Amino acid sequence: MKRLLPIAFLLCWSCCLGLAQQPAAKPAFVAPMSGVLAVFPDTPAGHQLQAWLAAFNRGDAGSYRQFIEKNFPSRLQQIDQDIGSGGFDLRDMTGGFDLRKVEESSHTRLVALVQERGSDQFERLTLEVEAPQPNHITQLQTMPVPRPAEFALPHLGEHELIAALGQKLDAESVADRFSGTVLLAKDGKAVFEQAYGLADRDKKLLNALNTRFRIGSMSKMFTAVATLQLVQAGKLGLDDPLGKYLTDYPNKDVASKVTIRHLLTHTGGTGDIFTPESAQHRLDLRTLQDYVNLFGKRGLEFEPGSRSEYSNYGFILLGSMIERVSGETYYDYVRDHVYKPAGMTASGSEPEEQAVANRSVGYMKQDGTWRDNSETLPYRGTSAGGGYSTVADLLAFANALQQHKLLNAQYTEMLTTAKVDTPNGPRALGLGESTINGIRCFGHAGGFPGMNGDLRVCPATGYTIAVLANLDPPAAQRISDFIRNRLPKE
Repeated sequence: MKRLLPIAFLLCWSCCLGLAQQPAAKPAFVAPMSGVLAVFPDTPAGHQLQAWLAAFNRGDAGSYRQFIEKNFPSRLQQIDQDIGSGGFDLRDMTGGFDLRKVEESSHTRLVALVQERGSDQFERLTLEVEAPQPNHITQLQTMPVPRPAEFALPHLGEHELIAALGQKLDAESVADRFSGTVLLAKDGKAVFEQAYGLADRDKKLLNALNTRFRIGSMSKMFTAVATLQLVQAGKLGLDDPLGKYLTDYPNKDVASKVTIRHLLTHTGGTGDIFTPESAQHRLDLRTLQDYVNLFGKRGLEFEPGSRSEYSNYGFILLGSMIERVSGETYYDYVRDHVYKPAGMTASGSEPEEQAVANRSVGYMKQDGTWRDNSETLPYRGTSAGGGYSTVADLLAFANALQQHKLLNAQYTEMLTTAKVDTPNGPRALGLGESTINGIRCFGHAGGFPGMNGDLRVCPATGYTIAVLANLDPPAAQRISDFIRNRLPKE
């Protein structure tokens, strides 16, 4: 499952803006920042950005609507819909934005870096206005970007980091922006582990360290390991077409062109599983074969290997091949060949209709209120996402990987070391990899309404970060990023 981001009318998340160079304009207005001073250009675009930030950061939906009505009338209908459906929760979640840097500027166009006030997250903001007065806004969008090196945060010592993390989590929990569990380990052993918030708001049950959380796309890690185990055993070939194993696959173009390597790196062009058809059959899709029956006749979205696009359906196909080659259900294979050797005793993927001890209820924000996410859940998690785990089990998985209990050294490196560049960062054969603030980490995040999680393993430092939340993204991702941005370098 794709990691889900907060969306308001202005947030058109895209992979590339294709920005052209614009002549610089003289600065005039200065905005105080935390540690950095940014300057609003003295242009119509600069004035509108300053005014928009003031209106948005105020956090009052009524006055924000008035600003849109006056300055961005083409989007008034959309903002009314967003505010009516709780879309202005974006302001509460981010805390607003601060201007950190102007990257490009002309009279009618401005590209800038802004930072969420409530987190370390940076966005690239693009704003365009009409040339004639009153310079109505014609475009306003942001795109998440990695924290730029020039704004790198100082590395903290372990004790300093733990103290800062405790303060951050206390504040986020009190503000009802985090509910879940957090674990930081050094050399395989926890140095910080704590639970926050409620596992069940109706029953007033607190989250605990043994609380199980739904993990979304984090289960792709287990699918990738299972796939490479079969490659390592000579039962699958990375560059074999999927039709070699799914011999009855309906679309012959897909069957003959898409390889296992393509599926692991999201370069197969196989598309997604979140469609109107799947929503209509949400509870009827009970097995991996059910998904293949629904989507198997669909053609390619692009030529395999020509580009990268996150594909949940690609991991459904990997799970189907695991079943076909191993002779076991996907769930039994992962239980016996991933969970058990890793010592993961609290992870699984039973159907949602079955009660699971210590599993938290997921809560999604609607109309400004946290609501149970049960009406959005599939019948059962799949090889593309779903199931549940604990932070202790995620640490056990990370330790087992590094100790080569799941794959030998060669295939562990293939799993964790980037082979393909994607719009969302480098990707290995199943996991993501990135270097932030000089520290390389690998892992995978997961998100869906009412659930968010992240696992990051940073081998050179010996640190592992595991965060799980029973709230909408990016509740867990923010905490994981907070830790990672400040990790001790040695």
